[in-house]
Amino acid sequence: MSSYLNIEVVYALPQRQTLVALQVAAGCTAQQAVLQSGILVQYPELDVKLLKLGIFSRPVAADTQLREHDRVEIYRPLLADPKQARRRRAADVKAGRG
Repeated sequence: MSSYLNIEVVYALPQRQTLVALQVAAGCTAQQAVLQSGILVQYPELDVKLLKLGIFSRPVAADTQLREHDRVEIYRPLLADPKQARRRRAADVKAGRG
Protein backbone atom coordinates (compact mmCIF):
# COMPACT_ATOMS: atom_id res chain seq x y z
CA MET A 1 0.00 0.00 0.00
CA SER A 2 1.33 3.42 -0.96
CA SER A 3 1.98 6.00 1.71
CA TYR A 4 0.54 8.72 -0.57
CA LEU A 5 -2.85 9.21 -2.20
CA ASN A 6 -3.61 11.02 -5.44
CA ILE A 7 -6.71 13.16 -4.87
CA GLU A 8 -8.42 16.30 -6.17
CA VAL A 9 -9.98 19.23 -4.35
CA VAL A 10 -12.56 21.29 -6.21
CA TYR A 11 -14.48 24.51 -5.56
CA ALA A 12 -16.92 25.89 -8.09
CA LEU A 13 -18.52 29.29 -8.47
CA PRO A 14 -21.11 30.06 -11.15
CA GLN A 15 -18.48 31.67 -13.38
CA ARG A 16 -15.34 29.73 -12.38
CA GLN A 17 -14.19 26.32 -11.19
CA THR A 18 -10.93 25.60 -9.41
CA LEU A 19 -9.62 22.05 -9.37
CA VAL A 20 -6.37 21.16 -7.62
CA ALA A 21 -4.80 17.73 -8.05
CA LEU A 22 -2.38 16.79 -5.31
CA GLN A 23 -0.72 13.98 -3.42
CA VAL A 24 -1.49 13.70 0.26
CA ALA A 25 -0.28 11.34 2.95
CA ALA A 26 -2.33 8.22 3.58
CA GLY A 27 -4.73 8.94 6.44
CA CYS A 28 -5.32 12.52 5.27
CA THR A 29 -8.78 13.89 6.03
CA ALA A 30 -11.05 15.89 3.73
CA GLN A 31 -10.38 19.07 5.70
CA GLN A 32 -6.61 18.54 5.67
CA ALA A 33 -6.74 18.09 1.90
CA VAL A 34 -8.59 21.40 1.52
CA LEU A 35 -5.94 23.12 3.62
CA GLN A 36 -3.10 21.57 1.61
CA SER A 37 -4.74 22.43 -1.73
CA GLY A 38 -4.25 26.19 -1.36
CA ILE A 39 -7.88 26.88 -2.33
CA LEU A 40 -8.43 28.81 0.90
CA VAL A 41 -5.69 31.22 -0.17
CA GLN A 42 -7.37 31.74 -3.55
CA TYR A 43 -10.78 32.23 -1.91
CA PRO A 44 -10.20 34.02 1.41
CA GLU A 45 -13.96 34.38 1.91
CA LEU A 46 -14.12 30.65 2.73
CA ASP A 47 -13.96 29.80 6.44
CA VAL A 48 -12.42 26.37 7.02
CA LYS A 49 -14.55 25.91 10.16
CA LEU A 50 -17.81 26.41 8.25
CA LEU A 51 -17.08 24.44 5.07
CA LYS A 52 -19.54 21.84 3.84
CA LEU A 53 -17.56 19.10 2.13
CA GLY A 54 -18.37 16.10 -0.02
CA ILE A 55 -16.70 13.33 -1.96
CA PHE A 56 -18.18 12.66 -5.39
CA SER A 57 -21.46 14.49 -4.56
CA ARG A 58 -21.88 12.74 -1.22
CA PRO A 59 -21.68 14.96 1.88
CA VAL A 60 -18.94 13.92 4.32
CA ALA A 61 -17.60 15.09 7.67
CA ALA A 62 -14.41 17.15 7.68
CA ASP A 63 -12.57 14.32 9.46
CA THR A 64 -13.42 11.70 6.80
CA GLN A 65 -10.26 9.89 5.73
CA LEU A 66 -9.60 9.96 2.02
CA ARG A 67 -8.96 7.11 -0.39
CA GLU A 68 -7.02 6.96 -3.63
CA HIS A 69 -8.57 9.13 -6.40
CA ASP A 70 -11.17 10.80 -4.13
CA ARG A 71 -12.43 14.21 -5.25
CA VAL A 72 -13.09 16.49 -2.28
CA GLU A 73 -15.78 19.04 -3.13
CA ILE A 74 -16.29 22.30 -1.28
CA TYR A 75 -19.97 23.22 -1.34
CA ARG A 76 -21.23 26.79 -1.50
CA PRO A 77 -24.03 27.80 0.86
CA LEU A 78 -27.52 27.56 -0.62
CA LEU A 79 -28.99 30.89 -1.65
CA ALA A 80 -32.55 29.71 -0.99
CA ASP A 81 -34.17 26.90 0.95
CA PRO A 82 -35.04 24.27 -1.69
CA LYS A 83 -38.41 23.52 -0.07
CA GLN A 84 -39.38 27.19 -0.01
CA ALA A 85 -38.29 27.65 -3.63
CA ARG A 86 -40.41 24.66 -4.71
CA ARG A 87 -43.45 26.01 -2.84
CA ARG A 88 -42.97 29.41 -4.51
CA ARG A 89 -42.76 27.82 -7.97
CA ALA A 90 -45.87 25.71 -7.29
CA ALA A 91 -47.76 28.80 -6.12
CA ASP A 92 -46.69 30.67 -9.29
CA VAL A 93 -47.96 27.83 -11.49
CA LYS A 94 -51.23 27.68 -9.60
CA ALA A 95 -51.65 31.47 -9.95
CA GLY A 96 -50.95 31.23 -13.69
CA ARG A 97 -47.58 32.97 -13.53
CA GLY A 98 -45.45 29.93 -14.39
